[in-house]
Amino acid sequence: MVFSSLQPASVWRHFSTLCAIPRASGHEEALRAALAAWAHERGLGVKTDAVGNLILSRPASAGYDDRPGVVLQGHLDMVCQKNGASAHNFARDPIHAEVRDGWVVAPDTTLGADNGIGVALALAALEADDIEHPALEVLLTVDEETGMGGARGLHAEALSGRLLLNLDTEEWGEVYLGCAGSADVLINAEFPTEPRSVAEVAGWQAVSLRLTGLVGGHSGIDIHRQRGNAIKLLARVLHGLTQRGVEFRLAGLNGGTARNALPREAEAVLLVADLERLREAGAALVALLREELSGVDDGLRVDILPAPLPATLLHRVAARNVIALLHALPQGVRRLSNTLPGVVDTSNNVGVLRLDEGRLSVDIMVRSLRDAGVHALSAEIVDLCALGGIHARITAPAPGWTPNPDSALLALVKDVYRQNSGGEATTQVIHAGLECGLFAALWPEMDIVSFGPTIHGAHAPGERVEIASVEKAWRLLTGVLAAIPPRS
Repeated sequence: MVFSSLQPASVWRHFSTLCAIPRASGHEEALRAALAAWAHERGLGVKTDAVGNLILSRPASAGYDDRPGVVLQGHLDMVCQKNGASAHNFARDPIHAEVRDGWVVAPDTTLGADNGIGVALALAALEADDIEHPALEVLLTVDEETGMGGARGLHAEALSGRLLLNLDTEEWGEVYLGCAGSADVLINAEFPTEPRSVAEVAGWQAVSLRLTGLVGGHSGIDIHRQRGNAIKLLARVLHGLTQRGVEFRLAGLNGGTARNALPREAEAVLLVADLERLREAGAALVALLREELSGVDDGLRVDILPAPLPATLLHRVAARNVIALLHALPQGVRRLSNTLPGVVDTSNNVGVLRLDEGRLSVDIMVRSLRDAGVHALSAEIVDLCALGGIHARITAPAPGWTPNPDSALLALVKDVYRQNSGGEATTQVIHAGLECGLFAALWPEMDIVSFGPTIHGAHAPGERVEIASVEKAWRLLTGVLAAIPPRS
């Protein structure tokens, strides 16, 4: 009911459906089935390809048969993040959304406006009988947030349209014509452990050192904001404790849930000889971090809580090596673009960390506007790991989307924007991994533009979408469809 009074009604009705059906990456089947059934009921074309992408289609409206076909594109999956105290289960629970001061927000979880609102815009256009449009294909991909698996699995014959409107942009008034490429660097290693009884730690106390309270955010769009990364901050605390002579043994580590989200929480399970000394040194280190993050990430806190005694501990030398590795890994902006003022050129995010029973895994996402930049930073991280005898590998490379400032579709979108608003849309290149790079590689002749309403806090709890900008995006979308010129 939260969406019942919002306009455009059809867009919010579709978004309500997306909020009601769980759609974590890799688990989009229930939503895909519901949308396919909806399309069949309306006599629309329905196809599902081998990797699970859903392609819906509708013929041109009257008088538009001579126009080139248009593809409307979004992705079905969403990033699943929640606050630590939330009982939300992304596998079964609908998203709880509220309307607050002109925004739709999910207070304790991600909302899924990235990219659910883009999907809703496309579905509303597909079903509308009161708009003019060329032949439409709606491409709804899967697994975008965890590696763009749906886009990677597409075949060239899947689509006939050669004009593509990607609806996965998150700042109204900005039209995107380029994006960063990316790759994952995966670290997997095994370190020696020893039983607790062998470690001569009688009388020591088991504690959980928990770092929480960070804002988090999108590892591309928000990377320049200098927000804290919980994994890196935890590594700094552990490194600082070692430097201050605090004696502890490391049993486990845990942090982050997605390689494309800035980690908000991280935890270390320790055995400590002197709990009071740990508290004193920890408080001093946290004070330094809070000062550093002041005005950017003011919620940082570190709690030291009792924990069950671990059965095994990491060998002392291995623990030093793991902490040193995490402390040395790069994080954040590597360089800014020389040609696009204010745009990040290359960055990385240490997104997910696990250490259990001596088995270490770390997932790092590298982004760059240049494919060579992706390779250079990824290879640097691999070489850094190799210096410590730790294996790392580069996976899931995704090409960037090279800007085409002479795009006819871009000119048309900006012209319709000008007519609707009386102002000028700005042209941008985004430091995030839109699927457009893969589309451009698969269909080199495709003319591609991306736009959408304003979304804040994507990939973090409290994600919200501005209601007024959704209506503006709808007017732009329908205006562009009506203005597609005949084939020359």
